[in-house]
Amino acid sequence: MPQLLLELFSEEIPARMQAAAARDLERLVVGALTDRGFLNEGARGFATPRRLVLVIEGLPASQSDVREERKGPKVDAPDAAIQGFLRSTGLSKDQLKIQKEPKGDFYLAVTERKGRPTPAVLVEIIPEIIRSFPWPKQQRWGAGDLTWVRPLHSILCTFDGEVVPFEISGIKTGNKTRGHRFLGNDVFEVRRFDDYVEKLKRAHAILDPTERKAIILHDAKQLAHAQNLELIADETLADEVAGLVEWPVALIGQFDKAFLDVPQEILISTMRANQKYFALKDPKTGGLANKFVVISNMITKDGGKNVVAGNERVLRARLSDAKFFWDQDKKRSLASRVDELKHIVFHAKLGTQYERVERMRALTKDLIDRIQPGEAAAAQQAASLCKADLVSGTVGEFPEVQGLIGGYLALSEGLSHVVADAIRDHYRPQGPADSLPASAVGASVALAEKLDTLVGMFGADEKPTGSKDPFALRRAALGVVRIVIERQLRLPLTQVFSGALQLHRNQRGASFGAQATEALLAFFAERLKAALREKGTRHDLVDAVFSLGNQDDLVLIVRRVEALQKFLATDDGTNLLSGYKRALNILKIEEGKEKKKDAKHAGFTGKPDVALLEVPQEVELFKSLAIANDLIAAEVQQERFEEAMRAMSRLRAPVDAFFEKVTVNDADPKLRENRLKLLSEIRGAMHSVADFSKIEG
Repeated sequence: MPQLLLELFSEEIPARMQAAAARDLERLVVGALTDRGFLNEGARGFATPRRLVLVIEGLPASQSDVREERKGPKVDAPDAAIQGFLRSTGLSKDQLKIQKEPKGDFYLAVTERKGRPTPAVLVEIIPEIIRSFPWPKQQRWGAGDLTWVRPLHSILCTFDGEVVPFEISGIKTGNKTRGHRFLGNDVFEVRRFDDYVEKLKRAHAILDPTERKAIILHDAKQLAHAQNLELIADETLADEVAGLVEWPVALIGQFDKAFLDVPQEILISTMRANQKYFALKDPKTGGLANKFVVISNMITKDGGKNVVAGNERVLRARLSDAKFFWDQDKKRSLASRVDELKHIVFHAKLGTQYERVERMRALTKDLIDRIQPGEAAAAQQAASLCKADLVSGTVGEFPEVQGLIGGYLALSEGLSHVVADAIRDHYRPQGPADSLPASAVGASVALAEKLDTLVGMFGADEKPTGSKDPFALRRAALGVVRIVIERQLRLPLTQVFSGALQLHRNQRGASFGAQATEALLAFFAERLKAALREKGTRHDLVDAVFSLGNQDDLVLIVRRVEALQKFLATDDGTNLLSGYKRALNILKIEEGKEKKKDAKHAGFTGKPDVALLEVPQEVELFKSLAIANDLIAAEVQQERFEEAMRAMSRLRAPVDAFFEKVTVNDADPKLRENRLKLLSEIRGAMHSVADFSKIEG
């Protein structure tokens, strides 16, 4: 079937916009065609620095013919109704057909439309998509009215190898394009996608960004290997650089070893952020090497020597600046900088960074006493100094290394490694792949930093809404969850939140964050579900445990959930859950009936009357429940949740036998109520472990 090939050729598109633009082009064109009845066999969008490309395979040569039937009013309906129907269909009365039905004769409007050729439809939709394309930023150039991310030079548009003719702001479509700006700028003609890709490559332009990225990483690793070095992995940088070049050429350069005295994070940051260079390390020492890989967009006669020399000169100036700031910062202690935090606003509703540090110091004391008593002095010192690097020259120039620089400055002035590491780690973890703080002291400061932010923002009513989370509170909460669970820290969140809120109230007033604790617990429940879901845990099991109430110990919750998941994976667990749901359904129905009779009816509570137990199976269930309740309570008290589940599994056989042999809704009201109390006992026994009503299946 025919193929659509569309290329929008322009000046350089910013790398950060390319991937989204390729997706948008595919989405918009495919969506518009689908709305008009066109199906396809596959669509792919591509982007290079100078072109946005879409290919759609397997489009039909024309639209299908359309026949629509629309039922109207009865033949004997009022004239006003008939005239309204005619106006809505655009037909005259003699064009209507009559449809006979048992309820009478109705008018029927039959509309038949001949399908248009596909090129005619493309001419209609593509110009509109181009004019309304959702670029984050656009510009207008020359005297035309078209806006685009950068000046648009040409439009290649072919269908089944033939040009689809249209014009936008003086730009006429054709079947010609160009390759690389310098290495293949001659015009060439194309008809189909395979032909297009091959000719582009011969003109030194690689269309697929994943192919460009693979070449960049492969060649950079090969260059590093030839120097007995290793490439420092950076997928994000590779994606960005792939959007800067159409023909990647990897070259290796070097810088003065004297710069290696500067913390390597600063060197890597300036190479990455400012120059888009890949850093290298020495596998023997694990430290940064004084060499780098730069990706050029050119093949030069001298093998890239001048390109490398120019980049080395630029990098030398950048690293000189970095070394200057670092050397200047080492002349002052972190403690001498703390007062300057009074001039940095953390948040308009939460005060300055200095006030924040005061809160963090107190909160860290509470946390370290819970986590590892005896380390309070080191933890409070780290909390007092962890934000001091915000007023350093190095962080002012390289804000992405805050925290890291504080750790290095702490070591340079002779502070302990425990304090320095805690300062370095207090932002961790910043994502699911980030490492945790290395020590209990570091964990306490990191928890204080995140909890102060969370409690403060919730207290100030700055909670996330929908997809908007400007203060990264979800990430902060997930960081707390990871630290607590992976370090197995037994923190009662309700108490911790209350303590943190009180620190804010001491500064902001007694009414601050009146409803914050309850909202925070619900927020953490959602974050815990997200964290456990990543590990394959069912979200409904988390709900089942949280629904017990007073559940604010994350470690305990996870252990309950894990035990519950193991139990439900067994036959005993599956069958007992089925029996529970049967009991619950009966109770809901019967309790509903009693509520209708008496609104004050409290349900079938209380112990069953032993004297009313007639059938052997209900006697056995009564005995089993008594034993199981004692066993479950003892195991839960000892936090032995798997053992509690095993004790609960002893109920499976008597529950199954009860439902097989006993009629719950007996004609005798006393027997009925007694048996419903037995069912309530089943519910109560199982709810001592988790709320099984929240479990799906």
